[in-house]
Amino acid sequence: MQAGDAHLQRFGGDGLRKRSGYIFTNKRHTDRAILSTILGVIAGMSLLAVIYLTYVQKGAASRSYGLTGLLAMILSAVGLVLGIITALDKDCYKLFPVLGLVFNGLALTGVALVIYAGVFI
Repeated sequence: MQAGDAHLQRFGGDGLRKRSGYIFTNKRHTDRAILSTILGVIAGMSLLAVIYLTYVQKGAASRSYGLTGLLAMILSAVGLVLGIITALDKDCYKLFPVLGLVFNGLALTGVALVIYAGVFI
């Protein structure tokens, strides 16, 4: 008997056997996690739009652009809190909470860089 044969005898057959049943779970994609991801995408897109429109106008930003940046910061902060709360929940899948954390973190970082550039550069 070779080393590979002992493995086959222990686990049965040729090792390519199909599973005998399905594994059901109570995990689901929560609405808070999906909302967190959507808020992160909206905040990031609005921030990119503000930066682009300010660039096109050669740095002449109106008050509405500043208000949009502030709104993007608020949306990303709310989305970040929702993402953290949902990521700590054990009964949900982790795809949307992690996406929400990444998108909202990037949006908050973008707002912070814009504010830093406006103050110090």
